[in-house]
Amino acid sequence: MTQKDILFLLAPGFEDNGRREYCPECAEIWGLLSYFPAILLSIEISYQPIGKPRTDMVKLLGDENQNCPTLLLVRSHVEGEMIGVKIAGPHCFIDNARDIGRYFSHLYGTPLPRGD
Repeated sequence: MTQKDILFLLAPGFEDNGRREYCPECAEIWGLLSYFPAILLSIEISYQPIGKPRTDMVKLLGDENQNCPTLLLVRSHVEGEMIGVKIAGPHCFIDNARDIGRYFSHLYGTPLPRGD
């Protein structure tokens, strides 16, 4: 069984600042996944709380890497130097929506984000 990349997202409609909110970058990733739903078969999604520490992420990436969205990569998927790939201990990850979109384009052949 192959290990899947893990996509850390904030759940839509979380409570913060005394109101319901959503993360614009996480929504951008959900939009991309709705355009190309086959990607969902290759990743696991882990919803994180709005508050920190985000324990699941800290265990893998350390205290300084708790941004959502973040895509934790299966090391075998990383070929050469890719834009936005960072390393924390033994793990490679991408911690913003546009670079995640570029990675999906590289791996799955989806279109690039506009402006690239």
